[in-house]
Amino acid sequence: MVLRGTNQEQARPYNRRIVLECIRNDGPQTRGEIAERVGLTVQTVSTIVRELEEQGYLLSSRRAPKGRGLPATILNINPDGGYAIGLTVTPLGVEAALMNLAGDLLGSAGRACPHPTPKQAFELIEELVAEVRAFRPAGRILGVGFAMPGPFDVQAMSFVGPTTLDGWAGVPVRARLEEVTKLPTFIAVDTVAAALGVRLYGEGASVRQFYYLHLGAGLGGTMMQDGVPLRGAWGNAGEIGHIQAIPGGLPCPCGNTGCLERYLSLDSFSNRRQGQSEADWVKEVTPIFHSAIRTIENLFDPQTIVLGGIAHSELIAALVATTEQLQTSISSRYDRTTPRVIASLANQSVLRGAAALAVSGVLSPRQEPTSSPGRARKRDPFSNGMAA
Repeated sequence: MVLRGTNQEQARPYNRRIVLECIRNDGPQTRGEIAERVGLTVQTVSTIVRELEEQGYLLSSRRAPKGRGLPATILNINPDGGYAIGLTVTPLGVEAALMNLAGDLLGSAGRACPHPTPKQAFELIEELVAEVRAFRPAGRILGVGFAMPGPFDVQAMSFVGPTTLDGWAGVPVRARLEEVTKLPTFIAVDTVAAALGVRLYGEGASVRQFYYLHLGAGLGGTMMQDGVPLRGAWGNAGEIGHIQAIPGGLPCPCGNTGCLERYLSLDSFSNRRQGQSEADWVKEVTPIFHSAIRTIENLFDPQTIVLGGIAHSELIAALVATTEQLQTSISSRYDRTTPRVIASLANQSVLRGAAALAVSGVLSPRQEPTSSPGRARKRDPFSNGMAA
């Protein structure tokens, strides 16, 4: 993403975020380098940097001397300038982690709780937030990022069935989270959070365009385009688990039949035939899995597909191993430099990405549109009401 500042007088908060995001994205650099990248004067950048240093977000040091004169001062993010909490709730339970501004996970905790009710989940969240805050009891906590299974706000599909949080429809999630944590809250589909985690801190860090396929209780995915998740009109893009894989196949709680996640998901794996080994299950679902891979490739033309999720790493690795032989799609190129499918074996990508949501939500550049009486209001599924 190209970040550009503005010289409008009322835009100082925006410019502070621009400078901070520039350093977070591109690493240590001088005031002059920042000014050139974001289109601000060196004097403006110097003023902003002084404020950010005083607030503890930045650290400065000198480059190694390369001749006469004083070497330039370089600026870097202060890892301990702030912390964020990542939270995720799945049909398996609740997890939390504390992350610093450098993306290091300082500690995590979790509670098994099959198909938690909202009451159970928020009680566990309160316990876990207190537990992970203890890793840096005196630290500045910027906010909470929360990841949960989607899709959101979809008739007959949201919060229905064993692969999502059955019974959560109508719950004011954002309000309850802010009440329990006493912190600003930022929420996303778990696949988006995981894709952000992989993009920032995992296998997607060196790939600009990739599709992240999330093998969880269900199956979903997110296309990452130049580091930004493709969300769709209502934030539900990537629900590949509800593409029909087998016409007239197994019934799905969404009301359709033969949906992909009925065959390829942790729910499907846990309900495999009695006595069926993991290897036999992988062999059975391989044709369906490969068909899904080709569908994703033909729709999105990614550099690669990253398979991750909350499934154990051996299962993910076994599925990826089957893709050494794939049928033709638009990804069948002579000039490929990466495999068509790679594995993400870091099982905390969701928590990293959720925490990154909070860091970005508090610190990243954003300009709010000017409010007007005729401006349409957007539905906020997390507040059980309308967002401004």
